Amino acid sequence: MARYTGAVCRLCRREGQKLFLKGDRCFTDKCAVDRRTYAPGQHGQNRAKASEYGSQLREKQKAKRYYGLLESQFRSYFDMAVKMKGKKGDNLLSLLERRLDNTVYRLGFAMSRAEARQLVLHGHFTVDGKKVNIPSFLVKPGMVIALREKSRNLDKFKATIEANSFRQPPKWLDYDANTFSAKVVALPERDDIDLPINEQLIVELYSK
Repeated sequence: MARYTGAVCRLCRREGQKLFLKGDRCFTDKCAVDRRTYAPGQHGQNRAKASEYGSQLREKQKAKRYYGLLESQFRSYFDMAVKMKGKKGDNLLSLLERRLDNTVYRLGFAMSRAEARQLVLHGHFTVDGKKVNIPSFLVKPGMVIALREKSRNLDKFKATIEANSFRQPPKWLDYDANTFSAKVVALPERDDIDLPINEQLIVELYSK
């Protein structure tokens, strides 16, 4: 399964903002974006002002990196969004939000989406009572995502859930802390997605 294996802090620096790719480290003074506010590379401090195309490209790259996708994967989601009713940009973000690894992250079971992806691959979660180990699995309204019973007593999950107790799940997920499960009550809407992404620039880029 293809995935990015390079230094993720370079990705945040390239976009000029925190993408929260390293979990709790992003909230400490060790965060690379706080320590070096310029782009990586030899000419990182001397980059020219972005063109229209450059702005569109950066927005697409930022969205890809938030969700941990490669170009072919991201383009596939865009093609799916185009075929759906409604705004293409809103459809795209809704599809990305519905990935199982992102859902696990949104519920506070992982410190980052990359960690959530790994936990899903290791089979720690079920959907409607059946184990699902495919990070790209798209959840739908009515489905119930749950932490497997044998995983609930692991120190790893106890510590992560405690550390993420301040985070509130989005309103399209009805979380039950007693059963470590959540029901998908609606499709995610644009207002439910708090990422600083201008999806219209992505649509413009792919529409050329």
